[in-house]
Amino acid sequence: MTPLADPVTGGHPGDVERATALGGELSGRGVHGIVLAYVDTAGVGRVKSIPTAGLASAVARGVGMSPVFDTFLADDRIVTTDVLGSPDGDLRLYPDLDRLVALAGQPGWAWAPVDRVTQDGGRHPGCSRTFLRRVVADAADAHGLAFKAAIEIEWAVGLDSAPPGEFVPATTGPAYSATRQVELSAYTADLLAACAAQGVDVDQIHPEYAPGQFEISVGALDPVAAADRSVLVRQTIRAVALRHGLRVSFSPAVVAEGVGNGGHVHLSAWRDGVNLHAGGARRHGMTADAEAFAAGVLARLPALTAVTAPSPASYLRLKPSQWAGVFTAWGLETRECALRLVRGTAGHRAAQANLEVKPVDLAANPYLALGCLIAAGLDGLAAGAVLPAETDGDPVRLGAAEAAARGVRRLPASLAEAVAAFRADEVLRAALGPVLADAVSAVRQGEIDAVDGFDDERVAAAYRWTY
Repeated sequence: MTPLADPVTGGHPGDVERATALGGELSGRGVHGIVLAYVDTAGVGRVKSIPTAGLASAVARGVGMSPVFDTFLADDRIVTTDVLGSPDGDLRLYPDLDRLVALAGQPGWAWAPVDRVTQDGGRHPGCSRTFLRRVVADAADAHGLAFKAAIEIEWAVGLDSAPPGEFVPATTGPAYSATRQVELSAYTADLLAACAAQGVDVDQIHPEYAPGQFEISVGALDPVAAADRSVLVRQTIRAVALRHGLRVSFSPAVVAEGVGNGGHVHLSAWRDGVNLHAGGARRHGMTADAEAFAAGVLARLPALTAVTAPSPASYLRLKPSQWAGVFTAWGLETRECALRLVRGTAGHRAAQANLEVKPVDLAANPYLALGCLIAAGLDGLAAGAVLPAETDGDPVRLGAAEAAARGVRRLPASLAEAVAAFRADEVLRAALGPVLADAVSAVRQGEIDAVDGFDDERVAAAYRWTY
């Protein structure tokens, strides 16, 4: 299947034959089952699995799955919309053969992302992977644009022997320390080996700021493949950890206080093989289209947080002066700004320049997050939007008058505020379509209701091992 092509009933020409060959190859390598993976509206990775011999059938006819998962909450309770959340109906899961990979961290298993298709063979309007692919295809058709994206992954490593539900850091060293790297060097070495075996190019891996926290940065791909890669790498991180007696959490706030886990998005727009964020006449080398795209993202950040920071736990992380990017500010490589222009190294900026979006965490469905970010940027591009004055340093230091002049305001401080902004945002809702937009609203409201009356400690505990 080409990157922008929907799956079809019966498979594209040659798909069944290819799946038969791949299944035989995997079986010969001792792979017995294939994980069919997708991410639900709440940001939880969901799976079905098939025996390796069933791959050709899955490509031709799909694998059955209820559409009810579009309105699952993180704790598996179900909410409803006017068309979703009932026990009625069925969907088909179609694996993407181009992304099929044997799992080095889970011997005996392979993995593939799926698109969800209706029984009649049409696009399921609640499928987030299909949504992202459609946004990317529309950008190519309407604007001649392609994109490169990567999602940073931060996670906390705890002891699997800890009391049930509790988090006990598996390391004692301080942030970024050699001590912490040495203490978990066997685990991280095996993780790097697994990524390499799975074709994931890793840029860096290091201890991070919070207790037991690490970060891995991977190479950029087209947005659909980048979202797939984010899901695959998290599956690998978790699997390798378990084999070392460790337990990992990607929750935005593993504990109530301190710095949480982010999932910063790096995104760049390209036309005819040229990076629009470098070599231009606008500020810091941006082209006019790159600036307009960035301005579109910046303008919609309050509504975007309902997608990029979708959990009540997200707002334990989104606090000022913790490099989480909680103000509608942009800057050149300024880590307190929600939108950070990264120029890259001198002599390599044509390849490296990109936008970093910081108020994103790993409770976010990566397909929804990337699709909505691109939709927001394209709206700015169509309007010829211009960025306001840039901000350096910490935006919290700005006085009220200067902040107003720069358009700098606090992003939503709660999921309820983010949902209100999302419901009022016609651009994002139109991009998602009514079925998926309503699912986002309903699931977010369900999460709000689920923790009503909880203090911060209970919120952190409720989501600690969900993501």
